[in-house]
Amino acid sequence: MQSTDIWSYRAESGFGTETSDVAGYKVEATDGSIGKVDEATYETGSSYIVVDTGPWIFGKKVLLPAGVVDRIDRDDEKVYVNRTKDQIKDAPELGGTSYTDEEYRTRIGSYYGPGGPGYIAW
Repeated sequence: MQSTDIWSYRAESGFGTETSDVAGYKVEATDGSIGKVDEATYETGSSYIVVDTGPWIFGKKVLLPAGVVDRIDRDDEKVYVNRTKDQIKDAPELGGTSYTDEEYRTRIGSYYGPGGPGYIAW
């Protein structure tokens, strides 16, 4: 059983259930910009952001579990994530499923969660 922590925003991030929409905010990895927020969800234990990477990964959209969000800067309209560009680029691809597909979410959770190649302890 995977931990739900990876699907919850950290208290320090500035995100919460009352958060205003961050669609369109730029997304910054630990080593540079990766794109813009296409959508964000705020469901307890299953939250995520979808990032439109634009030309960085050939227009691909990636799903990032809420737990990788480090902080938000509302003044600069930026969301900072605590992963590198390579960790995000190497995450499981969406393929023909949707972001809400349970199998895909399980693969993403395993990748970014404890023991996965995209995991970073807080």
